[in-house]
Order: sequence, then structure tokens, then C-alpha cells
Amino acid sequence: MSELYGGDEKKRGGLEFLKQWTAEILSKTGEAPRCFVHSFGCQQNVSDGEKLTGALMRAGFEPADNYENARLLIFNTCAVRENAEDKVFSVIGSLKAFREQHPDVFICVCGCMAQEKSAAERLMNTYGQVDLVFGTFVGDELYAMLAELIKSRRRIMNIAEKYADIDEDFVQHRKNGFSAFIPIMYGCNNFCTYCIVPYVRGRERSRAPEAIEGEVRQLVAEGYKEIFLLGQNVNSYSYGFPALLRRLNAIEGDFRIRFMSSHPKDASSELIDTILGCEKVCKHLHIALQSGNDRILAAMNRRYTTADFLKIVDYAREKRPNFSFSTDIIVGFPGETYEEFCDTKEFVKKVKFDNIYSFVYSRRSGTKAAELPDDISDKQKGLWLRELLLENREVQSEWMKRFIGRTCRVLIDGKGKEPDTLTGKNDENIIVNLSGSESLIGQFVDVKITGAMNWAVKGELV
Repeated sequence: MSELYGGDEKKRGGLEFLKQWTAEILSKTGEAPRCFVHSFGCQQNVSDGEKLTGALMRAGFEPADNYENARLLIFNTCAVRENAEDKVFSVIGSLKAFREQHPDVFICVCGCMAQEKSAAERLMNTYGQVDLVFGTFVGDELYAMLAELIKSRRRIMNIAEKYADIDEDFVQHRKNGFSAFIPIMYGCNNFCTYCIVPYVRGRERSRAPEAIEGEVRQLVAEGYKEIFLLGQNVNSYSYGFPALLRRLNAIEGDFRIRFMSSHPKDASSELIDTILGCEKVCKHLHIALQSGNDRILAAMNRRYTTADFLKIVDYAREKRPNFSFSTDIIVGFPGETYEEFCDTKEFVKKVKFDNIYSFVYSRRSGTKAAELPDDISDKQKGLWLRELLLENREVQSEWMKRFIGRTCRVLIDGKGKEPDTLTGKNDENIIVNLSGSESLIGQFVDVKITGAMNWAVKGELV
């Protein structure tokens, strides 16, 4: 849902109707109607949810912290894995009684899962409490759809696929006052055989660099400390991703720049040189491997080999030996043998990732991989996944020790699990645990690292 606003008469009419409707409720009750927006899944979805909330606030709604006191509920969904969809259906199903008790409430489902025809039809046919289902291509019709829903109380499904110019006239309601997600592009052209994203997000469209720069400048002026650039494959950014990093790095202010995700087939030495040469760009690269076996990579349509991947790692670590990498791994791709899975285990050990996000293969209807024979049981895939994680734990534990004795600059992002403790991340995207006051949340601090675990390090304020 990259485009939430527009200037044509239908859209303006919908916005004006909503403003009038919310104003009437405010006049009668003394309170503006509240909206509850909940996003499942990735950072892109979180950013979309923030824009949805901002759009509704423009129309006169006030944000709600929970659905129980909201007049409008919007669930922004994910479709990357089957369990993500199952979770959405479970949440929506649990709202049946709530809706019966509050018949004036409107329940909407949108996002990637809603763009899938089968899921959208299931929501409309089985979940009568859902009033509106809309996909990722019709965000510019948000006001018009809500106005029609309120006027007619007629259930609406809109999963049309269309393309519109990216509209930069948006308000983004961010709950976090120090770290901001900024999409720089939308969609994907890669068509990996397991992935539904190109079908539910569409083809790549990039924002203009001046628009991104303007947004970053505004956020830095407001005191944001971390700018997180998002794209399904940032390396495909139309105007040149390394050039964009250099442009943003030149903005004055005390902040840092992160980004994800980076596709190995497009990762270049220029990207590594730019990361290392820009003081505000974090020295970390999330780059999705998916498999350490070349036959499986070809079956996934990843368009690189393990040797290609190692070139990226070697180039970075020749220049900065402690350079941080994280990755994604899919276990149990259709047709994968145990020997091929073992290739992945060995490759992961060789690279020494600081973090791996590993998942059992999830069949996505409509993708090429869904048509492949798959004779590996879910139980077996689960055992493989456990094996990967257990063996990698020792490697990560040893690799994390490289930080002991170093003083790192850490952005504190929350309270720790123990009383009077904090957690944050350093430039290498490593979780750092320490003791300290809550007043430091949202601030940069210097921390001397005193210990390491397989998933984080611990330290003390300098």
C-alpha cells in the first residue's frame, strides 16, 4: 500500500465525507472516533500501517492502543509464510463475538494476504464480521472505500491490481520517536520460485531520491537517531542505491543509517565501499543466502552461486575483518536432500553470520515452487531446522567474542528483561545488554563490551 492519497474528485469526496462523519461523532460524544491499525509481518508492513494510521488521522480519527475502544479496526496482513496467514485468520475469527457486541464497529483486512484472491474470498465467505477487504494496489482508494462502507454498510472486497505514481503526500504516524522506517521502493522483480511477494506487492517502483532525502532531513530535524531504509531488494533502487546512501550520509546531524534487504546477485563492491566509506551507514549487511547448495539456489531462481556470495563476504572482510553479516535461510525446499541441507550448514559455518533467520519452507500457492514435488515431511524439516540452529549456536558464540574489550556506540531502544537493565544495538546490528536508566532510551551511549553470548553481547556504560 504505497499510495494512500490522491487528488481526483472521488478521493477528495471520500476524505471530505470522513471528515464530516468524524466531526459529527466528536460533536455528539465529545470524542473523535478511534482507529486501531495492527500490522503483521515485516518492517515494510509496519511502515504501511503507520501510513494507514496517518491517513485516518487526517480524516479525523484518533489512534487507539487496542481494538476494544476503536470504531474502525484495520488488520494489515502478511503472506510470506503460511503460519502468518493462519495467525491472521485466528485473530479475525476471535473478533466474531466482539463484533456482535459492537455492531457499529467496522472491521477491515488489507495487505499482502488480502491481495491473494483465495484468502480474500475466504475472508468474505467465512468471516461475516469483516466489512472490507482490500489489497496492496488500492491504497489510494482508502477514503472512498471507507466512505462507501459507512454510507451503505455494504461489505466490500477490492483486490484490483493496478499501478499508480507514488504519491509523496502522506502523513506517517510513528509511535517510535527515535527510529524510523523509510521505504525507498516497492515491489520486486526477482520472482524467486518460493516467494509470493512479486504477486502481492507488484513490480519494482522506486521513490525519487529528493523525496527520500527530504523525509530524512525532516526526521533528523525532529530528533530521530536511526533511519532504516526499506526495499525488497534495495540494490535494485532505480536511481542507484550506493549513490542514495552517500546522499543521505551527507545530511548534517547525529544519526545512523540502516537498510534491508540486499539481494546477493546485485550486491556490489561499490555497495561495500560505500558502507565502509560513509560514517553514518552502519557496518552491517543483511543479505539473504537462502541455501548453501548451488542446485537448490538454481531451483529457487536466486541467480547467484555460493561462490558469488563468498566474493561479497571476502571483499568486505578483507577491508574490515569484523564486518557483520546476517542472513535468511530456507530449510526443506522441495526436492532438497539431507546432503544438500548439510551444504548449507557448512556454508553458514564458513561465513560466520552474526545472525541467521531460518525458516522451514512454506508452500505459497501461485508460486513456481508450489508446483514442485515435495516428499520431505514437515517433521523432518523441523528436525533439520533445529540441527542448523544448534550447530550454528557454537559458531555464533565464538564469533561474538570479537567484541569483548571493544567500546561500541549503542542506540538504546528499550528496557531489558531484568530490572534496571537496557537493550540496544551497535553499528554492527548486534544486541547489547547493559545496566542503566530508562532515561537513556532513544539515545546513543558508549558501551564497553564485557561478555558475549551466541545471540547478543553485554557491557557497561563508559
